[in-house]
Amino acid sequence: MGPRWSSGVGFDGPGGAYPHDQGVPSPRVGSGYLPQSSAGQVYGTPASQPGPEEPRRSPAPAPRSAPPAVSSAPIPVSAAPAAAAGPSAPTSGGPVAPAGPTFGPSSVALDADEHVSRETPGQDEDDPPLAMEALRAVQILNPSGEITMPRPDHPRVLCVANQKGGVGKTTTTVNLAVALALHGNRVLVVDLDPQGNASTGLNVPHHAGIPDVYDCLIDNVPLSEVAQPVEGIPNLYCVPATIDLAGAEIELVSVVARESRLARAIAAHPEKFDYVFIDCPPSLGLLTVNALCAAQEVLIPIQCEYYALEGLNQLINNINLVRQHLNPTLDVSTILLTMYDRRTRLADAVEQDVRNHFGTKVLNAVIPRNVRVSEAPSYGQSVMTYDPGSRGATSYFEAALEIAMRGVSTGGTA
Repeated sequence: MGPRWSSGVGFDGPGGAYPHDQGVPSPRVGSGYLPQSSAGQVYGTPASQPGPEEPRRSPAPAPRSAPPAVSSAPIPVSAAPAAAAGPSAPTSGGPVAPAGPTFGPSSVALDADEHVSRETPGQDEDDPPLAMEALRAVQILNPSGEITMPRPDHPRVLCVANQKGGVGKTTTTVNLAVALALHGNRVLVVDLDPQGNASTGLNVPHHAGIPDVYDCLIDNVPLSEVAQPVEGIPNLYCVPATIDLAGAEIELVSVVARESRLARAIAAHPEKFDYVFIDCPPSLGLLTVNALCAAQEVLIPIQCEYYALEGLNQLINNINLVRQHLNPTLDVSTILLTMYDRRTRLADAVEQDVRNHFGTKVLNAVIPRNVRVSEAPSYGQSVMTYDPGSRGATSYFEAALEIAMRGVSTGGTA
C-alpha cells in the first residue's frame, strides 16, 4: 500500500498525477524525490533525467549570517538514515538533497539557533521506543539466565491478602512469582482461593478430580504430591485449588489445630524454596487465617481507590490478632499500590495517604492500569511472558526486584 496523502489530493484521471498545488507534503531529505521547483516535475509524473554533465542540485538555501561549511564528499546510501523514508514525510525545513546515487553533503556546520528535525536520530537522543521495549522484554524474560535476583538466606513465606476483592491479589501473586523464578529463584505458589484464578494464570490444571490444596488441608496429603511444575517457567511450582476448596471452611471448623494445617504442610515439604506465595481468598475466614499462620510476611495489594482503603483497618486488626495469639513472627512487610491511574487526582491522593501511613513498607514500584495485565490470564500466562515489554510487565519486574533487594538488605524480611 502506497503512502497516505493529505485530504484534498486526488487523481486527474486514470493513471493521472497528483496535482502539486493542493498541499502535497515535501519529501524527506535524502529520499531521492525532488519538488517541481528543482526537478521540473510533479509527484508521480516522469521528468527528463539530466545527463552526467548536469547533476541535479538542490536549491540554494537562504543566505545566513554565517555561511555553512560544506564538505563535498558524498555519503553512501547506508549512512543516510532518512533515505528509507517515503516521500510523504515532511522535511525539517532545510534544503532538499539531490536525487540519484549521490546524497547530500556529509557534514554541515549548523548555526547555534538553527532548528534540527527530531526525525533525524542524534547521538544525544534516546533509543527508539520499539528498541527500548525489546530491551525490556529481553531483560524480563532472561533467556540466557545470566541476570539473577538476589536469593534470600532462608525461605520467605509471603501471604498476599486483602479482604476486598478485585485489588490485584492473584495478579500480583502470579507475576511476582514468575518474575522471581525467571531470575534464579525457586518459587512455590499456593492457590488458597476456591476460584482457582492463580492456577488459571499459571496454566496449571485445576478441574475436579485434580489433587489440590484441599487434600493437604483436610486429608493431610503431602504438599510435594500436589505441587505441579509450571510449564515454560523453570523453578516455579504451583499447588492448585479446585472447587472442593469452597467447602474447606466448613470442614475445618471441627478439625484439631485447624489454623495451622497449611503451616505444617509447607514445613514438611522436602524441597526448600526461596519464596512461597500464598494467594488468599477475598475474605477473613479460616482459609485466610491458615495463610496468616503459615506466613512470615504479609503483602497487601491496595487498589488506588477509596473503597480499597475503607476496609484496610479491619485487615490490619485481624493481622494483629493473629500475631498476638497464633503467629508472633507475622509482619506486614510490603504494601503494593495497584491499578494506578495517573490521569486522576484520586490515585495521587490514595498513594499519598498510603505512603504517609505505612512509610517505607510501601514499594516504590507502582502497578499502573494496563490492558496487557488483564489480557494475559485469558491465554493462561502471566503478563511477564505474555507481553514482557509492556508497562505492566516492567512494573511487576521492578516490584519483584525491590522485594528481593529489601529481603537481602534486611536479612530476609522486606
